[in-house]
Amino acid sequence: MHHTADLSVLNNCRRAHGVGYQHGDRKGCLRGTRETVLNEIESWARDFKKPPVFWLNGLAGTGKSTIAQTVSEQVFASGLLGASFFCSRDFEDRSDLRLIFPTLAFQLAHKYTTFRSVLVPLLRSNPDIVHESLMNQMEEIIAKPLKSADVWTVIVIDALDECKDGEPQSAILSVLGRFVERIPKVKFFITGRPEPRIKDGFRLPLLVDSTDVFVLHNVRPSLIDNDIRLFLRHELSEVARRRRVEGWPRDEHIDVLCDRAGGLFVYAVATVRFLDASTRLPERQLDVIVNLPECTVHEGKTRFNPRTTLDSLYTSILKAAFSEEDPEVDSKVRSTIGTVVLLVNPLPPPAIAELIGLDPREVTLFLTLVQSLLAFDEDSSQPVKPFHKSFPDFITDPSRCTDTRFWISPKILHLKLAMNCLRVMNDGLEQNLLSLPDYALNSEVKDLETRIDDQISDALRYACRSWHSHLTETEGDVADVISRLRVFLEEKFLGWLEVVSVLGAVSGAIAGLDQLILWLQEGLLDTARDYSQFVRTFFEPISVSATHIYHSALELSPFSSIVRKRY
Repeated sequence: MHHTADLSVLNNCRRAHGVGYQHGDRKGCLRGTRETVLNEIESWARDFKKPPVFWLNGLAGTGKSTIAQTVSEQVFASGLLGASFFCSRDFEDRSDLRLIFPTLAFQLAHKYTTFRSVLVPLLRSNPDIVHESLMNQMEEIIAKPLKSADVWTVIVIDALDECKDGEPQSAILSVLGRFVERIPKVKFFITGRPEPRIKDGFRLPLLVDSTDVFVLHNVRPSLIDNDIRLFLRHELSEVARRRRVEGWPRDEHIDVLCDRAGGLFVYAVATVRFLDASTRLPERQLDVIVNLPECTVHEGKTRFNPRTTLDSLYTSILKAAFSEEDPEVDSKVRSTIGTVVLLVNPLPPPAIAELIGLDPREVTLFLTLVQSLLAFDEDSSQPVKPFHKSFPDFITDPSRCTDTRFWISPKILHLKLAMNCLRVMNDGLEQNLLSLPDYALNSEVKDLETRIDDQISDALRYACRSWHSHLTETEGDVADVISRLRVFLEEKFLGWLEVVSVLGAVSGAIAGLDQLILWLQEGLLDTARDYSQFVRTFFEPISVSATHIYHSALELSPFSSIVRKRY
């Protein structure tokens, strides 16, 4: 019974989902590849006399996450893996720094009973610790329980650069530097691009002497090329076997593809995905790539440079999918692909179609034509996201995606997505949408999940959770969005609060209102008097209770004592 109560406390703990190495369809390194770096990491993981932190430093597309997956599997097999967190900017919770330590603590508590015996009483006495500063989180729910547990363990954090972090030096690394010496039996394996705040974080005096660094892009080129060649030969042989293609690929094909990759594993992966597209013959697809023009003399043959390797590949994949110029179709393609790239959390194709107002069949067709660039299953119930972060980097950068048919302007598309979110909410929200009994707590409604599934579509859920994220990224003429915002605030505000309540997203709603006010202040209004008048104009028509909720939200007061007592 005691164990069950402990699990109940842990399961109610705020954390990110799907971040462990065993979740999703992540693949490790092909056997026989990346041996130099894997051997060095394995030696570090087993020797607790070596520094407690290991930074796998690599440029975009050099294979950091694949190596992190393999390291996690190996360390797990040895019994040393305590927890893992694979960051991803494709998901709101997986890119939230504030959820890293609570999620690691949750996993460690499931792994080690001694850790759990310290953590659970703490969570009972101070459940809000998971909302406190990173420093407090690290000390109370990571360092203290680990010190008491007295276990040898390795913690893996992949793609730290994908977390949203406003600090000049990585906030996580700044905190980590203060505690690594206090927990000498714990090792941290961290991967990340060498962005300024990550580099500066590892250079902090408290961390610099406690960190081993392996720079992936400094590995001898011949070793990397050999690994890429092994990968291409293995994967394309599998494609040939499945597609029944004889005598393919030839050695010269592998040589050309390896040369084009320029040291980037992601190029090899994207190429295999393109050649294996179910709607095209792999031999014909290979001809498209092999016949791409070489990089210009001006660009040079720079290794590890997406601009001279990935850009031409991504452009040719898009042109092969949409060969005929048609302004109307091109606009829909940009809207569909751009939505996949800019969504706060991924959605399945039908929900994307509902959100952007297109025929679901059109959306599915567009996504199918570029499925080599996406994590996309033709099973329409699965969310769609970019197959690698290098693709959003490319398609939102006008200096790299030079074909205006495909370039996505984030500011413009965020405005359209904000408009679409408001349209979906204004059309779909109404007070007591789920027909819940008066004054009932959410926990008292036995069939709440069924009611949610029946009444709240994926697109409406997304709009209610994320409208403010898109709105606050917009610039330019916002007159149309303001008119929709007025309807939302005057007529749909209470209905929205009820939906975010049953979705368990009240804290995000409060943050969203804060973001809205800041956006209105900074982006639209010149003086405090104008702002005050604007707020009065917007909120006087709202009912007294809604105004009360609104002002409470601005003060970050809990919603628990306000309206219907459902929160």
